[in-house]
Amino acid sequence: MVAVASPAAAEFHDRTIRISNGVAENHPVHNGVDAMQQCLDDKTGGKMKLQAYWSGSLGGDLQATQALRSGTLDAVVTSSSPLVGIEPALGVFDLPFLFQTNEEAYAVMDGDFGKFLNDKLADKGLVNLAYWENGFRNVSNSKRPITKWEDLKGIKIRVMQNNIFLDTFDNLGANATPMAFGEVFSALETGAIDAQENPYVTIDTSKFYEVQKYISETKHAYTPFLFLFSKPIFDTFDPDEQDALRTCAVKGGSVERNVIQDLNKKSLEKMEKAGIKFNKVSPEELARMREKSQVVYDKHRDEIGGDVIDRVQKTIDGLRSEKKASSN
Repeated sequence: MVAVASPAAAEFHDRTIRISNGVAENHPVHNGVDAMQQCLDDKTGGKMKLQAYWSGSLGGDLQATQALRSGTLDAVVTSSSPLVGIEPALGVFDLPFLFQTNEEAYAVMDGDFGKFLNDKLADKGLVNLAYWENGFRNVSNSKRPITKWEDLKGIKIRVMQNNIFLDTFDNLGANATPMAFGEVFSALETGAIDAQENPYVTIDTSKFYEVQKYISETKHAYTPFLFLFSKPIFDTFDPDEQDALRTCAVKGGSVERNVIQDLNKKSLEKMEKAGIKFNKVSPEELARMREKSQVVYDKHRDEIGGDVIDRVQKTIDGLRSEKKASSN
């Protein structure tokens, strides 16, 4: 009788993994971290523990990401936008009107294009375990509903200090003004600016709706969160530990995406009840905005990488063709 060798027992060590976040503890990222921890408890028998730090207490997202590269911090959950100086290809997510739906964004990030970007990040000393959600950004303002790009003309809008966002709104006729996030409420309240753009949850929790009259569903940009791990540290982990982190980060991201979508709906309902006027931009007018914004793609093509832009657009075109074929 031949003895059958049993597979080697999974190898896990007691580890405490420090995670930096720029968001507050009540953000859906917290739900994602909790779900990831539950998954790790199941897989590692409680040996791998996540310790999250909120509201940038370990430094800004860029600072935390640089700490990952040097191996002095384990992980960070960060939006893609602050990292374009490290990996210019991430600027693709700042391009206007790239995605039409959450499902489209997920299919792109969780598929081959996401892996393509992950390989670029690995070359920079970063392991992207999973794409989580920051979400679609929409415009609120105190002047008028935005139903077409012409409605943005002359509106003074706060944007992140990001050249693609500045160019996007300047191109649409707005007066784009970079400003620190902490200054936005008082600037809206005093009329120093007319408008801002953020996901619904942010507009709600920051109380911007209290000093604005209109919210328009422009969905002009979708930005993901990345769950980044230090490659110098990750490479010292056993394969079983690496697999557990990847699997559980995906599970955590799935929970975080669901929570943020649900909260976006609740935030919008709450703001409408408070008296803000809401409108959706029609698909036809969104198509006009997208067409008008093509010059932004052309202007930033070289810095992001023409191959990166071509690849993502080809992927999205393929997804839309499949969807159209399946609905016929």
